[in-house]
Amino acid sequence: MDFKRKVEEKILKTIGKECEISFEEKKSKFIGYSKPVYSKKEAEDFIEKIKKMHPQATHNCSVYSIKENGKEFFKVDDDGEPSGTAGKPMGDIVQYMEVQNLVVVATRYFGGIKLGAGGLIRNYAKTCKLAILEAGIVEYVKKERILIEFPYDKLGEIDKLLSNSIVLEKSFLDRVVYQVELEEELRKMIESIAYVNII
Repeated sequence: MDFKRKVEEKILKTIGKECEISFEEKKSKFIGYSKPVYSKKEAEDFIEKIKKMHPQATHNCSVYSIKENGKEFFKVDDDGEPSGTAGKPMGDIVQYMEVQNLVVVATRYFGGIKLGAGGLIRNYAKTCKLAILEAGIVEYVKKERILIEFPYDKLGEIDKLLSNSIVLEKSFLDRVVYQVELEEELRKMIESIAYVNII
């Protein structure tokens, strides 16, 4: 069982980056946003951010799929489109493409021509698929979010070590404080550095 779980974790797939795509269909404009996320809150915050970016949009439909710490979260939202014509086809694409730890939002501006249920299903699925493909599918590597503290004169060294990592927040107080997402191997390396404190 443990071996099987390790294999499943090893081949887990996600998307490589945050991105945006758009296209038009019968005067309706569809904009797709995708982002790798690591928690339910992060996914929901991203959906709210997109909704605030497009308050005049007809609909902001969404899907997220998250697997973290042994729990799975999967949610779709039609956001006012006829039931099953937006969130569900987006969810079907996420499951078909076997990606997790991501959120996708499909924003639609109605152009005056009704697309019908079939047209909605096709175009929301297309929006989701294009947003995932544009972001790039990558093998998921588990990352941990930690706070590190270090002296100013080591800033260059730390920035070089973190050049391929996500730095979420930077504070410059008595010492420098970074909130970072690190792969396990790099985390262990950072923790072993004498001048770095893990908060």
